[in-house]
Amino acid sequence: MIRIINASPEFGKSLTEQEINDFLTYSKLNVHLGTIDDKRYPNIHPTWYYFDSANNKLYVETSKLSKKIDNLRKNKNLYFCIDDPNPPYKGVKGKGICRIHDDVTHNIPIAEKIMTKYLGNIQHPMAQKLMSFVKNGDSVILEIIPLYFSTWDYSISS
Repeated sequence: MIRIINASPEFGKSLTEQEINDFLTYSKLNVHLGTIDDKRYPNIHPTWYYFDSANNKLYVETSKLSKKIDNLRKNKNLYFCIDDPNPPYKGVKGKGICRIHDDVTHNIPIAEKIMTKYLGNIQHPMAQKLMSFVKNGDSVILEIIPLYFSTWDYSISS
């Protein structure tokens, strides 16, 4: 299991391993990815994701021409955060290492999982459009390997 840190010990509690898995698997919140650009400024990129709980990895589909890809090709380190902005606040964040997958046959099943999670099915018009980018090789899949999870849950006081 990956290391879990209590992000806010003075408020609430940390999430358990099962709570992290459930939160990341079933939440339809965006993951916010933090990368560093050429001028060493941080860039934040909100996007959809799929969480593979068996391997503790996050996956993101994005254009191979996006700013985040440009940044990640130069520096594979990133920061991620998925948080519920509605009380009681809850979330998971951490540092990770990113691998960029260009292989269409690898990317299609992962992109389908992302589209199904957020749109309900791959027949949705937006899913069809996004999947066409994946199938044409215009999109890539980011595989995020977390180094740790830093979590908080304010529904229960510590």
